[in-house]
Amino acid sequence: MRDSTDALVLDLVEWIAREPRPYAEVIETWRTSCPRLTIWEDAVDRGYVARRPTTEGLRVTVTEGGEKFLRAHGRLQPATRLKFSS
Repeated sequence: MRDSTDALVLDLVEWIAREPRPYAEVIETWRTSCPRLTIWEDAVDRGYVARRPTTEGLRVTVTEGGEKFLRAHGRLQPATRLKFSS
């Protein structure tokens, strides 16, 4: 992992991979006022998660890049395939 925040980014991506989450829930759970802990922003900037509009509002889902990140760190079994929203 590149730095100490990578472990937290990995935790965030794994948490979202379990099920798509409402955007408000993600921001409420993962927000921080510390400029050194930009976990949500890092995950988005790296392309691991994405906001997707749904009839229920914005949902956050894991991208294919996020799936590869999880797999590379042993957090997703090789046979597991996540469903991505279109």
